[in-house]
Amino acid sequence: MHTFLLLGTSGCHLCEEAELIVNECAQFNPVMKVDLIDIAEEEHWQALYVIRIPVLLHTESQKALFWPFTAVDVTEFISKL
Repeated sequence: MHTFLLLGTSGCHLCEEAELIVNECAQFNPVMKVDLIDIAEEEHWQALYVIRIPVLLHTESQKALFWPFTAVDVTEFISKL
């Protein structure tokens, strides 16, 4: 099982698009678990990613996929872990 964080914030239309893409990929990839994180709630995430959201972060390796990304990009990202 691979755990990912989708870092974004409320009211961000790009974050909403990213969530749709990541959720679609997760439906077809049983090794993918995704937790949504609103960076506005944690200063640590804000400091790292405030101008880069949305970001898909693999928790174990700390590798990140930065927006813009497609379902193909997410699938390739997962396959390289």
